[in-house]
Amino acid sequence: MRGILLAKVIVSLLLCAALFFVACDRTNETAYTITLVTKALDSEFWFEVKRGAEAAAGEHPEIRLSVLAPDREINIDQQVSILEDQILKRVSALAVVPGGAQEVIPILNKAKAANIPVVIVDTDAPWNDKVSYVGTDNRYGGKLAGEYIVKALNGRGKVALITGIPGVQSQEDRLAGCLEVLKAAPGIEIVAQQPANSERALALTVMENILTSHPDVNALFATSDQMALGAIEAIDARGLTGKVVVVGFDAGKEALAAIKAGRISAAVAQRPFQMGKLGVEAALKAAKGEPVEKRIDTGTELITRENVKE
Repeated sequence: MRGILLAKVIVSLLLCAALFFVACDRTNETAYTITLVTKALDSEFWFEVKRGAEAAAGEHPEIRLSVLAPDREINIDQQVSILEDQILKRVSALAVVPGGAQEVIPILNKAKAANIPVVIVDTDAPWNDKVSYVGTDNRYGGKLAGEYIVKALNGRGKVALITGIPGVQSQEDRLAGCLEVLKAAPGIEIVAQQPANSERALALTVMENILTSHPDVNALFATSDQMALGAIEAIDARGLTGKVVVVGFDAGKEALAAIKAGRISAAVAQRPFQMGKLGVEAALKAAKGEPVEKRIDTGTELITRENVKE
């Protein structure tokens, strides 16, 4: 009797093991390793991009997702090393937010040579072999910021600009869009233009220097929320809150709270969650050999105190 029971147990275990290995084989046959490489994971914006990527992976069980990034946005060499490692691992596809086109494009060429499709997310790059660009129309966003400043100043005043890492396409496009509008307004004078590498602490220092050199500045456009939030600390310290028009870019939760409080005048809204989600989904399609739109616009909108509650 015991022998019969033991035999049944052994048969059951063998059957379970067989089913397990069959399931594993099926999973391996349909699995696609997708790696999202962002500029950093040190701010609300990048966390939202990551969250969107994870949502895509949750909806598509065949995705094996990794989200990687340098310690800081300025550490482009670290991003290059991450990309090289992922190419060596022969991932199915890459979704990349380039820290700097000059440094990253040669590595993207290596991915192409290894037949790894690449989707560019958030920050476009002048690379013809990308599968798609998924993100904001940054130049249009810069124009929205410039138009808001000109209107808020009634067409006359002194404007300062705080920008991100020089050479980063998204930052350059935002700046170019804003400058196009500001330079077309004869009563607007651009008194300062300085980089702060999309870092809050550095933007605080830069804004302190601008206010020292130009205490009568009327408006500021910062090409990211982090820099806008750093700049308003310097503005607050001078007792100029509400007296200097401040426009940021991203419209994250902290920036929206600052708009409600009257510390930031406006911010150009992006949709980082959608960037992460649609970017990973585009990478999955590319890995499967399916067609992907060359440009996937995730939307752009100006947020002010009038519509911030929405």
